[in-house]
Amino acid sequence: MSESILARASVRRVVEALARAGLASSVRVLDDSARTAADAAAALGVAVGQIASSIVFRLPDGHPLLVITSGRHRVDIPKVAAALGHVELHRADADYIRAWTGFAIGGVSPVGWSATTSAGQSVTGYPREATVVIDEALGDYDVVWAAAGHPHAVFATTYEDLVRVTGATPLEVADD
Repeated sequence: MSESILARASVRRVVEALARAGLASSVRVLDDSARTAADAAAALGVAVGQIASSIVFRLPDGHPLLVITSGRHRVDIPKVAAALGHVELHRADADYIRAWTGFAIGGVSPVGWSATTSAGQSVTGYPREATVVIDEALGDYDVVWAAAGHPHAVFATTYEDLVRVTGATPLEVADD
């Protein structure tokens, strides 16, 4: 099973993005699904807060917002919207997420996006219209784990490297 998952285009994009960013992290294939932070933490034997969940929202202008949040948090949507100067954020459906990221729900990685812009151009990496924020709580951990393009695939990294690689703006996304 692990070779077939590692051969998937979505996982290969993550591997390539990690290599381009100079990260030595490799993708780990889990026997059990990591669709939720609790599932991933249980499969890895780590604290749920170490899971860097990639949550995609639709901004009022239609562009994507990626919130990389600690698995110990539920994103406080009004708080994040206000911090970004918006009245509201919209939940993104599966089609929107796949169109902007190239990933299916449950395997959305914070790196290796593949999108088609409104102008019909293919983009690898974040389209310039994407806004990325990261939960400051992930900085509480030496190692964090993120999805790698498939519900059974993850990679280890650090908060600092995620900030660097994604260009994310650190933000308090929830109240502890």
